[in-house]
Amino acid sequence: MSETVAPGSPRFALHTLGWRAFQDLCAAVLREVWGQSVQAFADSNDGGRDGAFYGAWQPPDETGGVRDLLPGPFVLQCKHTKKADATLPPSELEDEFTKVRALVERGVCATYVLLTNARVSGQSEEEIQRRLRACGVAHPLVLDGQWLSDMIASHRGLRMFVPRVYGLGDLSQILDERAYTQALVLMKSAPEQVSTFVVTSAYRKAARALRDHGFVLLLGDPAVGKSVIALMLAISAADNWGCVAINPRTSDELVQRWNPHEKDQFFWLDDAFGAVRHEEILTHAWARDLPHVMSAVKNGARVVLTSRNYIYNEARPLLKPYAYPLLHEQQVTVDVADLARAERQQILYNHLAAGDQPADVLSQMKPHLEAAADAEPFRPEAARRLGLQAFTTGLSLTRESITSFMARPRQLLIDVYDQLDVDAHAALALVYATRHDKGLPSPLALDPVQRDIIERAGAAPGATSRAMATLTGTFLTEATALDGQAYWSFHHPTLREGFATWLTTQTHLLPIVLTGMTDRALLSRTDCLPAGSEQRQGTLLRIPPPLYKATAQRISALRRHRRSPDIVWREEYERQQSVLSYLSRDSSDGFLRAYLVEDPELHTMLLDFDAPAKDDLRPQVLARLHRAGLLPEDIRQEAIAHMRDLAVTAPDASWIEDDDWQKQAWHVLLSDEERGSLFEHVRRELIPRLERRVDDWASEFMGDTHNDPVDDALFWYSQAFERRQDDDTAGEFNHARDVYQQVREGPDEAHRDWVTDPPPVRRETPQSTHPIPEQRSLFDDVDD
Repeated sequence: MSETVAPGSPRFALHTLGWRAFQDLCAAVLREVWGQSVQAFADSNDGGRDGAFYGAWQPPDETGGVRDLLPGPFVLQCKHTKKADATLPPSELEDEFTKVRALVERGVCATYVLLTNARVSGQSEEEIQRRLRACGVAHPLVLDGQWLSDMIASHRGLRMFVPRVYGLGDLSQILDERAYTQALVLMKSAPEQVSTFVVTSAYRKAARALRDHGFVLLLGDPAVGKSVIALMLAISAADNWGCVAINPRTSDELVQRWNPHEKDQFFWLDDAFGAVRHEEILTHAWARDLPHVMSAVKNGARVVLTSRNYIYNEARPLLKPYAYPLLHEQQVTVDVADLARAERQQILYNHLAAGDQPADVLSQMKPHLEAAADAEPFRPEAARRLGLQAFTTGLSLTRESITSFMARPRQLLIDVYDQLDVDAHAALALVYATRHDKGLPSPLALDPVQRDIIERAGAAPGATSRAMATLTGTFLTEATALDGQAYWSFHHPTLREGFATWLTTQTHLLPIVLTGMTDRALLSRTDCLPAGSEQRQGTLLRIPPPLYKATAQRISALRRHRRSPDIVWREEYERQQSVLSYLSRDSSDGFLRAYLVEDPELHTMLLDFDAPAKDDLRPQVLARLHRAGLLPEDIRQEAIAHMRDLAVTAPDASWIEDDDWQKQAWHVLLSDEERGSLFEHVRRELIPRLERRVDDWASEFMGDTHNDPVDDALFWYSQAFERRQDDDTAGEFNHARDVYQQVREGPDEAHRDWVTDPPPVRRETPQSTHPIPEQRSLFDDVDD
């Protein structure tokens, strides 16, 4: 039983559910509270039964449970009303009484349980039970909305696996005071996500992974609901385990904020490896910090990461998952987009019910909603937009138009942006260009750059402020941070990305929006690639050539920036790495030419790369400049000389073309002759000193044994010389690696216990082998 911090009996807004969601909730409540294998039926063609239970009743031990019921069979019937505070009179059950008599005659109903979200007076309950007995029911039972609310409030396990109830009631009547504070902050940040949430198989798998392993990785394409699942897990963790919810931005922040003396910490990191594209700096940090993260999990912390599929696919090779079994166990990796048909329909239903579409519009949509839920791909964010008039202006209410809206929202979204007035354009541009990571501070306090944005959009400050309020709830969301400051941000990342695409057509706004963007946004959400080139996956703002000079000036200033005393070293390092990544991957030849004019010292800095060079972005920039014809020959030769030295002293095998992860910088920088010379240099200079150097490397290296660059280099050297048919040299490296491992390796207790057998799954066997065909549409009452 959970504590409460507010007096009074809890009451949940169960009338806001649809008929099917209420039926599923009732089945979940009975399974949790009664502890029996309740079988829920899926349609109205059930012969008067929404569910059934066969076998002997086992009375629960908890106070408040149902007791003294004799052997069944039991029949469960749900009566849902969408009217708040409605009362259920016996007269509304006439059809049910007729069906009950037939069920008794068939021998499938000895105990009849009626569940309703309505109120039931004592007199009505007595009359309903009398009528049921008259129909032949031996043991009638009536459970009203208050009973359901009481059971939800007193069963934490139920709330974790039916989490939408958090959005249906007063949290203060559910949680203890500590968890209440944390969960309330989370819910205030996303009230709509809580109220429309649907428990999917992906959520259940994630909840089980968090409960059993303390770690879950949520993967999926944009707009499929990763962050919503993470949010509900955070609220459930606050409820079930009293976890303090922490939302760090990076793995380093997670490690810093983990307290070994605080057992119940919940860490939730959205877009762990990059927001719209892979950011190698973040992934390298995760590879470095994973041992500490796993230690935190082993000591009671719970960690949830989210990532877009295409970003994780790029990040995964750098994480060395073979060293961390937890990362590739099926139990902890969840594909959020894997939705059953019924789950899609319930998600669409909830968003339509929570939206502002008039009843007559919903009535016209209703015949086409099952087809809309079947659209591929299905994105919950598209379902949200279908429920809002702001996104459906001009939408033809035909099956083809509605399914197209669900499956191909990109162009439709750009058309919607075109239809907005100049005040809305100014408001959205301000939010897009904000220099604050959390969003645009509310209320507006305009600086000169922001005033310029408003003027270029053709708007006025007062009208823009009013547009902010109008757009909140559709395009924008306003959330309050822990410090009490409110911020506006885009309601969903895809809305931001769609606005970026639209901005590329707005020449009058683009320059000033770039000026207003944060450094992080400029480096992670734009590129300077040629107009016809393919964009990296994830929508980016493509900067046109006329703006190359201004962009190069700004980025070069970031590269040449020297750390001030009030900036921590890691922040400076991350900024430098982001600049190097931009130059190596997101820059056209023309932009690099413009950049070198602004930063003539770049070449000198690039020569100071570290081992292993494959993990250093500076050789990649050198290679990119070489491909563009912008790398002087003397600089290239200095880079090769530095690599020759590292190849022997580090040791560093990054220059070898053995695998895809190495066919990057040195594939471009080295000629075949120069590569052959490097092999000869290693054989001549390193092999005679190899035994002594192994001891030195073992004593010098203090890192994690699962991420050991020396061991990696010895392995790749042995493989490379073997392919060159130099078996003697390959054998020397193999022997050196064995010796090195004997010195370095010991029992690794940190990760030994991670791979565990999954808990046994109790499967319920239905009594009937004849499924009843579903006929009643889930959307039947969507327009009520």
